[in-house]
Amino acid sequence: IASYPAGTVVRAAQILHNTCLDLTRGQFMDISYEKRNDLGVEDYWPMISGKTAALLAGCGQIGALLGGADEFALESYRSFGHYLGLAFQVQDDILGIWGDEAVTGKSAASDLVEGKKSLPVLAGLGKKGQFAARWAEGPIGPEEVEAVAKQLASESAYTFTHEAAKQMTDLALTSLRAADPQGEAGDALFALTEKLLSHQA
Repeated sequence: IASYPAGTVVRAAQILHNTCLDLTRGQFMDISYEKRNDLGVEDYWPMISGKTAALLAGCGQIGALLGGADEFALESYRSFGHYLGLAFQVQDDILGIWGDEAVTGKSAASDLVEGKKSLPVLAGLGKKGQFAARWAEGPIGPEEVEAVAKQLASESAYTFTHEAAKQMTDLALTSLRAADPQGEAGDALFALTEKLLSHQA
């Protein structure tokens, strides 16, 4: 990094600093949400923006900066990482309830049993239907997961979350195409996007 101008180094350090702050904020919000019962879908996005999205956005921006990209490309790479991280998290929320454990290696029971305030759960709570009534009764046992997941899907939470994942994916790809990465590096970024978003519920 000694070969870069001082201004570039300082700016890269600022981006890293802000990324760490965003990650800390996101983790704090995630923990604070565990005991709250007044959350809606609108509360979800600020929280997950401080997770994988913040990390990928920071990496994209710093990489572009050190690669000599202009301001438009810097913002495009930041936006790409941000939306890619959001898409990854939303898809992970789907897999956490409706995923095939044999394929994902992740227990589909865990998110409901742990009471995680994921996007489909918040969408279901917002419907104020049978799922919300069951959630209010207390912890969901492993033996209830299949029935509760079906109820959640019947109240359109699966469709809502799947559409949100697609929207975030489309925004990530639009941003990456705007950045127009070339050659082997460009191929690697498109391959990374495909790999991160390849598992489906």
